[in-house]
Amino acid sequence: MTDGQQTVRLGVVGLGFMGQTHANNAVEFGHEVVAGTDVVADSRDEFARSFGATTYEDADEMYEREDLDAVVVSTPNAFHEESVVGALERGYDVLCEKPLADTLDAAERIAAAAREAEGFCMVNFHNRVSTAAEVLTGYRADGRFGDVTHVQADYVRSRGIPGVGSWFTNEELSGGGAVVDIGVHAIDFALYLLDFPPVEEVFAVTRTEFGNREDYADPGDWYDETEEAVFDVEDSATAMIRCADDRTVSLEVAWAANQTESQEFLVRGTDAGARLDLGGEELHLIESGRQGTDHVMEAELADGSLDHTGWEGNDKRFLEAVAEGEPPADSTVEEALTVQRVMDAIYRSAEAGTCVSVDDE
Repeated sequence: MTDGQQTVRLGVVGLGFMGQTHANNAVEFGHEVVAGTDVVADSRDEFARSFGATTYEDADEMYEREDLDAVVVSTPNAFHEESVVGALERGYDVLCEKPLADTLDAAERIAAAAREAEGFCMVNFHNRVSTAAEVLTGYRADGRFGDVTHVQADYVRSRGIPGVGSWFTNEELSGGGAVVDIGVHAIDFALYLLDFPPVEEVFAVTRTEFGNREDYADPGDWYDETEEAVFDVEDSATAMIRCADDRTVSLEVAWAANQTESQEFLVRGTDAGARLDLGGEELHLIESGRQGTDHVMEAELADGSLDHTGWEGNDKRFLEAVAEGEPPADSTVEEALTVQRVMDAIYRSAEAGTCVSVDDE
């Protein structure tokens, strides 16, 4: 926190791992975590001990009783709408975990509430806050890539299905599987690298090939099946996303696949290209020229790094925007709504077996 900057009074809804992460970051940056909400009593007790915060079972009660500047919502996806809209209606600034909601209808209602609200809503697309992404988008703005026309986006785990019996694999709570959990990051990052052109059409196939197998090999011990286990979501997806002016994204997403793990993104422009990992620090540039002789030039980012990246960096940007009273230009609710529309189109296309339009009305 810079000298003279307002100390933000923060409330957190959803006190699991991500809620505690956001709270720890807020304290690290000199702000005050004053209250938290969770339906689980043990989570409330742990949060109260860790942060000296008042805790509640119901978010509306926290909103009514506490003097807050901002709210972080890190509940399961099905409960985003109620918590985010309630905070926005009281004039609080909100950071919502990705995705914006569990369904497109719910995301539309959040966005509508944000347009009418005194406060703003930002979404935790933390992978944008990386050295490689900052350098690449800076070069893009300078015109070094020419027209950026295609992004190849991979977020593939060889084995990494979240614990069955958790809300991640229960469609009623999550809204979907690998697409909603990790695909949301890949879609957002790819559109971000393209400078968020309007999305027109999607063709996609979703698959459930591993989550229901009795012989599923799980060397990382992610799975942890229980008697109450629910697995009614996809564990992988392949999609082609067509945007305005024939800009495209090819997307591969998998919780589990018989291939090498990858979070690699390839950016193709008319004058140059690049390779980087999702949220990574290394950037590989590819250019061509005719100086001296026809050639291809490849270069690596050698030095330079952001002070704060990932979750920490995005929280810092959110809290600074709250303190300054200025809505952030990055990771906006409207961008998150576009990502939600793409995810919805992926599921509609997979069900229909054909290309579908993306409704941006």
